[in-house]
Amino acid sequence: MEPNKRLLSLDVFRGLTIALMVLVNNAGGLPEGSPLVHAAWNGCTPTDLVFPFFLFIVGIAITFSLTKRKEAGENVYLKILTRTAWIVGIGILLNGAPYFDLSTWRIPGVLTRIGIVYGITALIFMKTSVRQQVWIAIGCLLSYWALIALIPVPGQGFPSLEEGKDLGAWLDRLLLPNHLYKWTSQPDAGYPAYDPESILGTISSVATCLGGVLTGFWLRKKQDDLPRWAGFFAVGFLLMLGGLLWGEVFPINKKLWTSSYVLYHCGLALLTLSTVWWVVDFKGKSGWTAPFIWLGVNPLAIYLSHEILAIAMGSIPVGEGSLYDLVRDTLFGWMGHNPAVFFNALLHVVVNTLIAWVLYKKKIFIRV
Repeated sequence: MEPNKRLLSLDVFRGLTIALMVLVNNAGGLPEGSPLVHAAWNGCTPTDLVFPFFLFIVGIAITFSLTKRKEAGENVYLKILTRTAWIVGIGILLNGAPYFDLSTWRIPGVLTRIGIVYGITALIFMKTSVRQQVWIAIGCLLSYWALIALIPVPGQGFPSLEEGKDLGAWLDRLLLPNHLYKWTSQPDAGYPAYDPESILGTISSVATCLGGVLTGFWLRKKQDDLPRWAGFFAVGFLLMLGGLLWGEVFPINKKLWTSSYVLYHCGLALLTLSTVWWVVDFKGKSGWTAPFIWLGVNPLAIYLSHEILAIAMGSIPVGEGSLYDLVRDTLFGWMGHNPAVFFNALLHVVVNTLIAWVLYKKKIFIRV
């Protein structure tokens, strides 16, 4: 597999993930059980795969960006720490928009976790061998399982996997009171406040990113295309099956980022990547990939553009709703609620793809 083809597959995989991210992030209001809505608690929908696929891709990127520097003995630690700080800082800033209320400003979040996990995983990559990385990933999964499933929650007296009652939620409330996921911080939420990007969940999230690192190492190895594809597919299937089996006793749960969930989504990520490679590189059917390449080469820019657009439109009051509601109801309201939500979300995908196209044509790539 030639490097340029390999990277094309990765860009398409990343672009597909970003397109799905924009779609599901603008699909609020769809009923529970929809594939474009997170699982209520245990279980996994396509929506629950967006974030872990991102972390998996971050791991692959670490291998490609740092391998030569590691082999050359370069000191890249300042760059790693700077990039971590930028990603975390942007994430916290977006969490506070548009009102920036310091008393309830959410600190955990998607970009916050991506930044922290990137920093930890990049340091692990620089300091360890591939074999050690495998054992660290296994250690993360087992230690997180032990902490969540076996350690009694202080003040509760027993371990729990219930919403807001697990050890991670207790730790978040102890360290970050009033700075957690805003919807679950309401007094009438029916359960204690918690954050789906909890501090403790960073442990298992590192295992997701290390899965990407190991995949990147595999991609860089000199190997014939067909055996590589078969290996990816086989390992992906086994990881997914392992996640399903472990999920019988330690449920697959995105908000807890359980160890079974890590095996499951890493398996699906490998299956998806191998399928994209088979179609795009091996079969040469790449005519459909351009929009996803535009999205895939500028992930941070599109993350920011789709967040800022949605926040801005949702913050402008119009009648009893917002500009966001007005656009959705005016363009698609005649279809009924659920189709209106879906096609409005699809419109946001189109708009952000056009933004990605303009940036691509002008050779503007936002990096940190």
